Amino acid sequence: MNTSESAGRPDRETSSGRDGAEKLNWIDRRREKIRAEIERNRRGDYTVPTWVLAAALALIVGGWLALILLLG
Repeated sequence: MNTSESAGRPDRETSSGRDGAEKLNWIDRRREKIRAEIERNRRGDYTVPTWVLAAALALIVGGWLALILLLG
């Protein structure tokens, strides 16, 4: 955290001590991960989770089986 940023919020550093610094670092890391993911998605580098693909495949196969069994 910059000194210019901490000047506006001295209560965070003084009252929380080391735990507050770790929490801010965790928040900063989380925000950076979110920003990086948004940038990847905007570039088109996103991927569909495997469980979504498996669920879609199961729905398609289940639908075909239902059609075959109900109409057959």
